[in-house]
Amino acid sequence: MPLLTMRHDFRAPAFGAASPAEIYGAALDMFHWADAQGWDFAVVSEHHGLDDGWLPAPLTLAAVVAGATSRIPIFVSALIVPLHDPVRVAEQLAVLDLASGGRVWTVAAAGYRPEEFEMAGVERTRRGRLLEEHVEVILKAWTGEPFEWQGRTIRVTPKPLTQPHPTLMIGGGVEAAARRAARLRLPMMPMNTDPRLTEWYADEAAKVGFEGGFVMVPEGPTYVHVTHDPERTWDQIGEYLLYEAQTYAGFQTGGQVSTPMIAAASVDDLKASRQIVVGTPDEVVSVAEAVPPTGTMTFNPLAGGLPPEIAWESLELFAAEVMPRIRPAG
Repeated sequence: MPLLTMRHDFRAPAFGAASPAEIYGAALDMFHWADAQGWDFAVVSEHHGLDDGWLPAPLTLAAVVAGATSRIPIFVSALIVPLHDPVRVAEQLAVLDLASGGRVWTVAAAGYRPEEFEMAGVERTRRGRLLEEHVEVILKAWTGEPFEWQGRTIRVTPKPLTQPHPTLMIGGGVEAAARRAARLRLPMMPMNTDPRLTEWYADEAAKVGFEGGFVMVPEGPTYVHVTHDPERTWDQIGEYLLYEAQTYAGFQTGGQVSTPMIAAASVDDLKASRQIVVGTPDEVVSVAEAVPPTGTMTFNPLAGGLPPEIAWESLELFAAEVMPRIRPAG
């Protein structure tokens, strides 16, 4: 059976019924619920300056989730590393690793939205080089030993709990990203399913003599909603999912392909997408059985600012009528 992932981006568009505070409160309650239910990952991400308030501080939020849960790994996917001071990132992730018992995993990404680089005063054309440099700094910092960077002596303490270092992957969806991940001797979490990424990663790993790496290809639906009445539910959630899809598609830049992106002009386009599953318990069980064990069933319960009460109906139905069939107790 696939991995179960709960994702929250904390978006609260003006047309939605839920305020930002209500979205935050509901999302944290849902992460706590998923932890108790035995789910596999809690996921948060990063974007800046959006009208709907997309989460801009994923490491802060990861700390809150760690405090609200006891066992579930918390995936920061992704952290836009070029926008940040790598020494501060190394310190924050070291503290998170210690405080969470090693439960915070991070995907380091180069980013793509021009507005975010303008806000941060970072040259966007250097984002790939900055990502590689900053990740190297983070890895050196986690050793706890002094080193030189930009004419300064750097020493980060305390050392993380997880050795040789906290879980860190490289994101991206193009050849340069795959080769960068291999050069850094880290796993890759790509943003799409292009089979060439694995080939490029393997080729670069062989060149640098790196063994043991892997590419964690995203497989499975990126939105799941369980209901006894799909048509009625589409009437309730269609506006929110269309907003989610269209705004996310609007973020994309030339030459970029992202698995969660759906080109949708209407709710009917969303209904035709294999990425979105709005189905009965039986239909969701069938989808789950078709996803490979390394794939994921991703729930984004508050997508597009969806009202929490509607999201909870789906989650509770999943727990009652789907979970026992795809993960029998014992």
